[in-house]
Amino acid sequence: MSKNYILQDENSVYFECGYSCDNEIFLHIRGRNFLLTDSRYAIEARNLAHDTEVIEIKQPIIKEARLLLRKFGVKSLVFDPHDFSYTQFEELSKFIHINFIPRPFFSKKKRMIKSQKEIEILKQAAIFGAKSFDQFAKFVSENGLSLSEKELFFHACNILKHDGELGLSFEPIIALNQNAAKAHALPSSDRLKSGDLLLLDAGVKFKRYCSDRTRTACFTDSVELSKRQSFKTQKQNEIYQIVKEAQNLAIKAVKPGVLARDVDNAAREFITKCGYKKEFFHSTGHGVGIDIHEFPNINSKSEVVLKEGMVFSVEPGIYLEGEFGVRIEDVVVVTADGCEIL
Repeated sequence: MSKNYILQDENSVYFECGYSCDNEIFLHIRGRNFLLTDSRYAIEARNLAHDTEVIEIKQPIIKEARLLLRKFGVKSLVFDPHDFSYTQFEELSKFIHINFIPRPFFSKKKRMIKSQKEIEILKQAAIFGAKSFDQFAKFVSENGLSLSEKELFFHACNILKHDGELGLSFEPIIALNQNAAKAHALPSSDRLKSGDLLLLDAGVKFKRYCSDRTRTACFTDSVELSKRQSFKTQKQNEIYQIVKEAQNLAIKAVKPGVLARDVDNAAREFITKCGYKKEFFHSTGHGVGIDIHEFPNINSKSEVVLKEGMVFSVEPGIYLEGEFGVRIEDVVVVTADGCEIL
C-alpha cells in the first residue's frame, strides 16, 4: 500500500485512531495522521483520537481535505472507491494533480487478522451477547406467551442493550414458524403460542466490536436458547439436526492453511447430501469485528487462506418457504491448530 491514504468510513477511521463520527475524513500522509471534523466533534476528537492531529474544519470537509493534500504536495493517494460517493470523489480530485489509487476494501483487508487485544474484546462481546440470549429466554419464558414478533423484537432490543451499556451489532431478527423461513425476516404481528418455533439472530457491540449469534428453539410455555432442542414435529427435529451437524462439520474444518471455501463446503455438502441444497441459499459465514460484516467471507468461491487470528461466523441454515426455517450461528477465531468458539 502507498504510504498515503484517505478514509471516510466511520469504523475504518475508528480502527486507525480510536475515534470516529458522522462528519470526518482521515488522512495518513508521510507517516502522519490527520482527522478532519467540525466543531461539533472537535473537542471529543482531540480527547480520544490517538497519534492523530485533529483539524477543526472551517469550510466543507472535502475542500479542507483537498487543501491539506495540496499543502503536503501529495503525489499519490490510496482510497477505497466504496468509501466516497461519485460527487465527493469528483470534488476531492478537482483542481489537484494526484494519482488516486483505488483499492477496494483496503481497510477491511487490513483488519482481517485480529490482534490479541481485539480478540479479547470480541470474546467479551460474545460473553455479553450470550448473557443477553439467556436473559431474553428468561423474559420469553415468563412473559412471552401471546406477544407478537414486533413486541418480542422491542423487548429483545432493550435486553441486548443492557440498560444502555452496549450497542446493537444490527437490528435483531426475531421470527416464528414460517417467518423463520426468511433468512432476514422482518418482525410481524404473529403471536407466540406453545409449540412455536422461534429463531433469534442478534448481537451486541462492546467497545465498538460486535458479537453475532443465532439460535433456533421450540417454545413450550418456556424456552431455552441453547443448541439442545426438541421440536413438535419430526420434520422440524430432522431439519434441526441436519443444520446442527452441518455447523459442527464446518467448525471442525477450520484451521490455518484451509481455504475459506472449504469451510463453506463442509456445511454445504452435508446439507446437499441430506436433500436440502436449494434451501441453504446464503454463505456459511462472514468476518466479524468492528463491522458486523468483515473479511474473510466464508462462501463457496472464497480463495482466502485461513490464518490464525481471523474471526468469522459459522451459520448454516435451511429455509422451507411457507413452513419454517432453522439457522444456528456461532463466531469462531482461528487458532494455531483449529479454532475456538467465542
